[in-house]
Amino acid sequence: MKQLTDSDIEKMSAGEFTPDFKSVNRSVRAQLCLGHLIPPAPAPLPKCPRLDLHQYTEQQAWDAIMSLAASGVRDAVIITGASGILHRLFPVWATESVLAPYIVSWSPINNGSFAVKFKKQS
Repeated sequence: MKQLTDSDIEKMSAGEFTPDFKSVNRSVRAQLCLGHLIPPAPAPLPKCPRLDLHQYTEQQAWDAIMSLAASGVRDAVIITGASGILHRLFPVWATESVLAPYIVSWSPINNGSFAVKFKKQS
């Protein structure tokens, strides 16, 4: 295996030399912080995430829904529970609040959850 020399490191910083990563061992890459130059691939978004709002306060539920809307997810199931304030508030939030521009459509699935389609985020 080829060991990097000081001149190789100087050439790398000048952009003149690119090492063969298969031959450079992990400890050398860690010392040079090469892992920071190549960011990890982003985690794939789930197809249809479920957001269960049981035991959430109004503010926690609002924050969770807004975070989901801004995450880039297209379809989601939001579980509010069959009764309670969140079950009554979600339709209001989805139609009359700052959440409304993020939502393409929503419909009740059953007495305690909603199917939501979010707009594509650019």
